[in-house]
Amino acid sequence: MHRYNAFSDELKRVFGCKVQRLSVDAGFTCPNRDGSLGSEGCIFCGGKGSGSYGILRGAGVAEQLEHAKEVMVRKYKASRFIAYFQSYSNTYAPVDHLKALYDEALSVPDVVGLIVGTRPDCLPPDTLDLLASYAERCYFWLELGLQSPLDRTLSAIGRGHDVASFTTAVEECKKRGIRVCAHVILGLPGESREEMLAGAEFLNGIGVDGVKLHLLHVMRGTRLADQYQQGEVREMDRDRYVGLVCDYLERLDPKIVVQRLTGDGNRQDLIAPLWSLHKFEVLNCIDNELKRRGSRQGSVFKGRIS
Repeated sequence: MHRYNAFSDELKRVFGCKVQRLSVDAGFTCPNRDGSLGSEGCIFCGGKGSGSYGILRGAGVAEQLEHAKEVMVRKYKASRFIAYFQSYSNTYAPVDHLKALYDEALSVPDVVGLIVGTRPDCLPPDTLDLLASYAERCYFWLELGLQSPLDRTLSAIGRGHDVASFTTAVEECKKRGIRVCAHVILGLPGESREEMLAGAEFLNGIGVDGVKLHLLHVMRGTRLADQYQQGEVREMDRDRYVGLVCDYLERLDPKIVVQRLTGDGNRQDLIAPLWSLHKFEVLNCIDNELKRRGSRQGSVFKGRIS
């Protein structure tokens, strides 16, 4: 058994079978790229969107899902699937367009839910109402990129929004019964260990339902890569990252679903840290460290902040 509230365990409880996420590129952009807020994006984001690899680009939503299903059935023996709208800001369009895309995904056989990734500043009321309708009819998560609970960091990495906009977005989602998973990056430039760990307390306080922890990856073609090559950014070694994740989990509300503990970087584009390519070794190290400590998620959690 995991020593944290693992997403895989929740899926088994809900569906009773192997469920896999299928990433979708629905052709979205981002206000931080199309000129609304900026044109360069965040410093860590490349030209294909952050973390979106292995997608059948140029195909429709249903075709992408059918292609990905074949791979996941063959590789993992999965029988149910969740369509994951991953690339860029997947609520950054009129509601009629969003509805057509989401409905197309749910029309694919054995697709039992949706995960929609976006930014906290791309959620007008009519979009939130649409998302709430899916939360009522299928298994649904909204993923919101926070990355850091510090405004100075958000400014330094070029996010184009502040912490307050994230907090407001979570509050509006909670009013509508939409479950929110926050994305957080550990190892961002200029943040101390104490500041990174304080992020767990922040998430506890605003009441998110899930979290994805990411290691800061330096990818080719990003502004972060330029900073790294100029010596302005240092990579985190594996042991430090493992210890930091365990410290973070110990402070995290045990009710929060942990959807990720380390990120996936495209092998061809990853500059650093190269040890992150060995994802399962990293996850095993985290499990072993929690066992060594005799601790688990929420071990030092003090209770929700009112």
